[in-house]
Amino acid sequence: MTAYDCARCGERHDGVPFSYGTTAPAYWSDDLASDRDSMLSDDLCVIKGEHHFVRARLVIPVHDAEHDFTWGIWTSLSRESFTRMTSLRETPGRESESSYFGWLSTELPVYPHSTINIKLRVHTAPLGEQPHVLTEPTGHPLAVEQHHGISTARVHEIASLLHHAQD
Repeated sequence: MTAYDCARCGERHDGVPFSYGTTAPAYWSDDLASDRDSMLSDDLCVIKGEHHFVRARLVIPVHDAEHDFTWGIWTSLSRESFTRMTSLRETPGRESESSYFGWLSTELPVYPHSTINIKLRVHTAPLGEQPHVLTEPTGHPLAVEQHHGISTARVHEIASLLHHAQD
């Protein structure tokens, strides 16, 4: 699937992305870059020395495709969990570590309700891979999609919504 017919504008768009991500947690702002107790890298964030975040993958199965759909999200962690997770960054076998509790810290604008603060379990992945998260089973559409999967039609809908959000 290299193109899709957009439900919003009726045009054909090239490329159907099966992943989207953000560069920072929803709580980050550019003025924090000069704060000595704040930092943002490709996969870690600390705000004012008090709030800790890691970048992770939220994977959703796609029933009628060979690929899963992935949201690149940020999740909060307690200071203790953040310290433990970052201490294992280069440790082989780290994926056997128990999961950590986190709150989704990325707004995903394709859902009718905010995705901020959805409860997550954060799982450390093998070396070279980002952590992945599992939503707590709830009625939130994101949690329903992660636990039950979506179709390629939904992937096209997400692409249409996000493509036109940038217009």
